[in-house]
Amino acid sequence: MLLPACRNVLSLQLILSLAGSAQKLPGRDLTVVQTLYNQLTPQDLTAMPDGTEITGFLLKDTPKRYYFIVEEDNTPVTVRVTPCDTPLQWTLTIQELEYQSSGDGSGELEPFNLQKDPKATVQGQSAELFYYQGNDVECYGIADSPAGIYRLELVSIEKDTIFNAYATTTPESDQPYPKLPSDSRLGLTFVGRTSVSLLWKPSPAVSQFHQPTEYCVVVNKKHNYKSLCAVEAKLNDAGLFKRVQWSGLDWGLSGSPPLGGAANRPIVGRQSTKPSAGHQAGIQKTCTGSKNAFTVSRLKPATQYYFDVFISNVLSNVSSAYLGTFAKTKDEVKQKVQELKAGRVTEILIKRGGSKSLRFKPVSSHHSVMVSLQSCYHTAHVQIRQNREVVASQSVEGVQHFHLIGKPKARYLLRLKAGKGSKALLKVHVTTHPSKQPFPALPRDARLKVFDRLRACSSLTVAWLATQALNKYCVYRKRVAGKEKPKELQNHCLDPTARSKSEKVSCQYFRGSNLRKAVMTEHIEGLEPGETYQLDVYVIGQGRNSVKYQSKIVRTRKAC
Repeated sequence: MLLPACRNVLSLQLILSLAGSAQKLPGRDLTVVQTLYNQLTPQDLTAMPDGTEITGFLLKDTPKRYYFIVEEDNTPVTVRVTPCDTPLQWTLTIQELEYQSSGDGSGELEPFNLQKDPKATVQGQSAELFYYQGNDVECYGIADSPAGIYRLELVSIEKDTIFNAYATTTPESDQPYPKLPSDSRLGLTFVGRTSVSLLWKPSPAVSQFHQPTEYCVVVNKKHNYKSLCAVEAKLNDAGLFKRVQWSGLDWGLSGSPPLGGAANRPIVGRQSTKPSAGHQAGIQKTCTGSKNAFTVSRLKPATQYYFDVFISNVLSNVSSAYLGTFAKTKDEVKQKVQELKAGRVTEILIKRGGSKSLRFKPVSSHHSVMVSLQSCYHTAHVQIRQNREVVASQSVEGVQHFHLIGKPKARYLLRLKAGKGSKALLKVHVTTHPSKQPFPALPRDARLKVFDRLRACSSLTVAWLATQALNKYCVYRKRVAGKEKPKELQNHCLDPTARSKSEKVSCQYFRGSNLRKAVMTEHIEGLEPGETYQLDVYVIGQGRNSVKYQSKIVRTRKAC
């Protein structure tokens, strides 16, 4: 948003001067100045400081009035009002000094009274110069204002609110607000699912004048903001501002004297400086210093956001607004749902931080469904829905079984998700006959134990617990460097038949009649002295799917 152009008023005196027929008015003397101040009423309680933005507080439907005095004719005047939280109604009026010819025949003009306008003769009345109602930043300016008392009246018609106001008689030299570039539009360089990148042209206040300024980016889901004070009012819920009582004479935030030099009471001051970042009431505010590019992250997909950029003077807290924009983040890519067939093992590979969806539709009525998952690498997460209702949600490590009670015409949706730092490979099996298990069961303790007393230079003995089911157990060994597991052996779902025949030690069938006595051992020979080996034991069930025990790294003795 560009700095609002003031409503310039071309006075009758300026028109006459352009035509070359205007009479130059005499300068004011102390009598004229005193006459102006004598016309102040009890309602004129607050003086406007010259060239300084003030912050005020308005109660609903309760007018607040300010005044400033212009002592010389042909003085430029600019008045700017910024609503911060709600629409305002404000009026600017003038009570002007009238002249009459002197009675001594000299032809000089002398002050007579304050009048409504150059044509009026009723003393004490005011003329309305400007009226506005709304929540835009609005500005009124006149190049050659007459001398008189200017009064600014503001009313909040919706609720208690905060506002900023600024008045000056030297608009060309003041330049209180950071200057915006000729093209102050906010640009979008990237729009993604969860992030949006912004770019804007640098302000001359930064690139040319090197003023102490900073850019602040504001993001929300409702609308663009027209001023930074509107943002701060929402962020702080008006808690940043309070009524402050000063003793003695004070002129507001900057210490500048009011227009015309009259002293009066201050209104509202800032209690503390604004933070560099805030996130409250659905608004995210981040200040970027002098950087004129920023990427907003952690946004929701398929959501419309509004973006605004403000440049603020860090010393005076005054700011200017760029022309805001909006954008809708991209929708999440709809994943293809893979169909699962009953009784068949399916391998699912998921990239790092990704997810996949699987669907199972039983072909007939069923009493129960068994979902079996085997995580081959790192821990993965599974969520199971039955007719859109979440019936299971947990991490999967090793082999996990989920026994679900069937429902007529039920549909099952599985969502598998890999961790942020690793990929995931899973084997998935679903069936309506829970008695048919594809993966053989492991005992509660799936560790391998090597007997240190039986560890020699070229041989060792390994033991493990078995189960009461009849399964095939295969032992493999591989020489490794150090204690790091070979990458090719980190896959817990690796079929033992895929390994080199030289690594195979033996295979045997076993069924434990008693769990306490279901212990298996294997004596491994032909090893090298002082070398490190990885030992693996695979159990293979009736469905020819294998499950691996926890690997064991062991070192043979150097000397025997």
